[in-house]
Amino acid sequence: MKKRETIFCKSQEGQHAYSLPKSDPDFEKFQPPQEARRAQAPSLPEVSEMDLMRHYSQLAQDNMGIDTAFYPLGSCTMKFNPRLNELVANMPAFARTHPMAHPSTVQGNLEVMSELVRMLCEVSGMTAGSLCPNAGAQGEFTGLGMIAAYHRRRNHHHRTEVLVPDNAHGTNPATAAMSGLEIVPIRTDATGDMDLDHLREMVSDKTAGLMLTNPNTLGLFSPRIKQIAAIVHEHDALLYYDGANLNPILNVSRPGAMGFDVMHINLHKTFSTPHGGGGPGAGPVLCNARLADFLPIPRVVKRDGVYDVEWDSETSIGHISSFHGNFGVCLRAYVYILCHGHAGLRRIAENAVLNANYLKHKLAKYFTVPFPQHCMHEFVLQADNYLNKGVKALDVAKRLLDYGVHAPTIYFPLIIKECMLVEPTETESKATLDRFVEIIDAIVKEIDENPELVKTAPHTCPVTRLDEVLAARQPRLKHDTC
Repeated sequence: MKKRETIFCKSQEGQHAYSLPKSDPDFEKFQPPQEARRAQAPSLPEVSEMDLMRHYSQLAQDNMGIDTAFYPLGSCTMKFNPRLNELVANMPAFARTHPMAHPSTVQGNLEVMSELVRMLCEVSGMTAGSLCPNAGAQGEFTGLGMIAAYHRRRNHHHRTEVLVPDNAHGTNPATAAMSGLEIVPIRTDATGDMDLDHLREMVSDKTAGLMLTNPNTLGLFSPRIKQIAAIVHEHDALLYYDGANLNPILNVSRPGAMGFDVMHINLHKTFSTPHGGGGPGAGPVLCNARLADFLPIPRVVKRDGVYDVEWDSETSIGHISSFHGNFGVCLRAYVYILCHGHAGLRRIAENAVLNANYLKHKLAKYFTVPFPQHCMHEFVLQADNYLNKGVKALDVAKRLLDYGVHAPTIYFPLIIKECMLVEPTETESKATLDRFVEIIDAIVKEIDENPELVKTAPHTCPVTRLDEVLAARQPRLKHDTC
């Protein structure tokens, strides 16, 4: 594929993509301070409106996303974003309201937030919640802050440790570290579940809580979850639920019933809000009654049939985002839940699990399956079968791009050798899954006949194989000369 030129390469002196009045008396009166004036004009591209439009349209065509390709990105649930969500979120009555508007003028917005919290509590088995966190990781940070506040109220200042499974999402230990807590890893046993003996050994009076997701990042639901909860609670510690893997248990099982005390939900992973590019995000935090007092502010409350906002609380951990969080993203999730209803949400879970197990069975022909039992929404493969040919998981992932399929997560969880973490989600058809299996079959034949083709992939993308270490340590942040 031809390498795209930068917008600077298309610059032509005198071209512009805007139209300003030739004379504006008020503007002419404005005289900025001398020290604020530029010594020379900024180096900006000069292009026509048509050239500008074509440039960014071509870049969009080069991009790979859920709208253009199968995206089996394990543990990230890249599912279809219904256009109805976007239509509602862009309605003027929602899009043009201001976060500081008086509650009497935004009763509809406040009702949406209140109802969404209620719906999420029903799905999760919790009793109270907040939409303030702007991302799943911020939801984690909020939840750990609530756990810390709970222990401070009880004068348990010695509780400085958080237990984290060795197969956890990377944000779990990162969030614990940001919270000033010491991370204590817990081993995974041979079945892919938490090692209960190691848990009993590591939990102590220093333990503030355990961060866990169920099903875990190996795609396995823990049949011992009630035992795990009992062990943690016996030591007066709390359970935090990472809601990243909620998609396969919607209205089938609830974290609150498993024994979890507080959790976040990644709205983009479970409720179809936009995902990728660093945002926009939303990670509502939900909890049981013992932690409800510590939820962040502001809070939407309903008194005598009228919605209002509480901006102060003596027990709250305080503000963790501007105003009410990302209202537009939460609104999209609200529409998604309304459209599916109770039965529809369960059907999402059932189809996600069905698709994953179908694909796992098909791909077992080509890769090692470390955990043969039924999985939930995702599963891990070991792409170590072709190391004798010099082909690694990274090479298979890069070659998939040439076939128009986004690569699954690779080398995570770290405890699996040459790991590939695959998640088809419920939105993909059987035909798409079968086509993916055909592509894997083709790549395996290439490995046998011409391994160098796979080891040097991709060959058809705008960017070929990169030196990822060099890109991370010495990034090129300026455009090339034309």
